[in-house]
This record gives sequence, C-alpha cells and structure tokens, in this order.
Amino acid sequence: MEGSPVSGRIDLRIDGAIARLTIAHPGKLNAMSRPMWRELALAVASLADRPALRAVVVAGEGNHFCAGGDISEYPDFRFDEAALRDFHEREVWGGLQALLNCDLPLIAQIAGHCMGAGVEIASCCDLRVAGVSARFGAPIARLGFPMAPREVELVARETGLATAREMLLQAAVIDAPTLKARGFLHAVVPDDTVADEAATRAWRVTELSPLAARLNKRTLRALVQGARPDELLAQAYAYADHPEHREGIDAFLNKRPPVF
Repeated sequence: MEGSPVSGRIDLRIDGAIARLTIAHPGKLNAMSRPMWRELALAVASLADRPALRAVVVAGEGNHFCAGGDISEYPDFRFDEAALRDFHEREVWGGLQALLNCDLPLIAQIAGHCMGAGVEIASCCDLRVAGVSARFGAPIARLGFPMAPREVELVARETGLATAREMLLQAAVIDAPTLKARGFLHAVVPDDTVADEAATRAWRVTELSPLAARLNKRTLRALVQGARPDELLAQAYAYADHPEHREGIDAFLNKRPPVF
C-alpha cells in the first residue's frame, strides 16, 4: 500500500503462498498513524481475493514491531468526543477487525518495541513469535487516557486479564520471556532469528490443508464472539465430501505426503 514518509505506510508483499504485511513508519518506531490504520484494513481485505495464499506474516520494518499510535497527530482530534470516537471505533477498530476477520493464519513477527497499538495488532494474530529483547506494554495512562473498550477486551483476552491490568494500571513494560511464560507468545528466539522463526511457522502452515485452516479460524472466531458449540453444528460437517478431506485421508492411508 502507498503512504507518505510522514504518515507511514503498510507494505504488502506476496511470495508464493505467503503474504507479508509490514508496518512501516520510519523515524517513529513504526507507530500507527490514522492513514496507516485505514491502509491496514484495505490491505488485509485484499488478501481475500488471493486464493493461492495460505498464511500471512505481520511484522514491523527494521528493528521494531510497532511502538503504539502516532502521538504527534493526537492534538488534532483527541479533545473532541465525536472525533475521538470515530478514530477508535472506525479507524482503529476497522484495522483490527479486518485482522480478526481474516481466514488466513496470521503470524506476528515481533521485534523491539511492541506497545499499545502494537500489542493490539499482535493480539489479532494467531501465532506470535518474538525476539528475546522485545518489550510489550500499553503505557497510555501516562498520556492521560484509557484504552478503548473493544481494544481492552481484545488485549485482555489474548494477554490475560492480569497482564492487561498490569499494562494499563501500572504502565508496566513486560519482557518477551515473561509473556511466553504467561501464554501470550508461542516462541521467544534470539533477535537475529525471529524472522526465520516466523517464516518457518508460516511455511508449516502452507503444508497443511487451507480448508482446515479456514474452518478452524471461523470456529474459533465464532466461539470468541460467544457462540455455543451446538449453534455451529448445522454447517460443522459440510466439508465431508471436500477434495482436501479426501486427499488428507488418502495420503495418510497410502503413506505419502498430502497435496493440498
């Protein structure tokens, strides 16, 4: 996606079955500007038109994931209630909801600062890998405002309520090994191998059934949104005659790798 150096940009690159979304805001540790939130929603939505894709890596440019929001913009709109609501509910949540709605597995490649908006974006991803020196937090109480309700729910669900309280009420900055121990991160690796780890996990996803990935993500999304398992039964087994289902079973029985 195109963006000016001042406002930052969201880069989308396709490499075979893997897409790479890069948060890029030079000089601002990849802080999210208002145009970047809008670009993020458009970039993620465009992935649905690419049936060959199997996985998406979400990363920051350079040595940081995302340091939060672009605070230099805030005096332009944050002191008006209607404008503030529009920012959080349309722009920020529009970008986050696009990630949450994506049927492709999302792998967060986290380096350096992952603060505020960065934690929210990482919370939308299915798998999260981080460099050992990565740091996480949402110290916005120092700026005199709370996290928006839907954003709090997202972060608390993924990091855990105790961690969300620590981030929001103490402005705590938490290291990667601690968040691995608490279950938010799936892997913590040396900083110079985090890109390789994310790529390896993305490639593992591409070897599996894309149908299974889509259906698992839809089930998980429905359960997070409050659906009961019995409410999902009407379409739960509609995949029975799907070619990928047949291929997976046949490959196992004939002791060969499946071709999806």
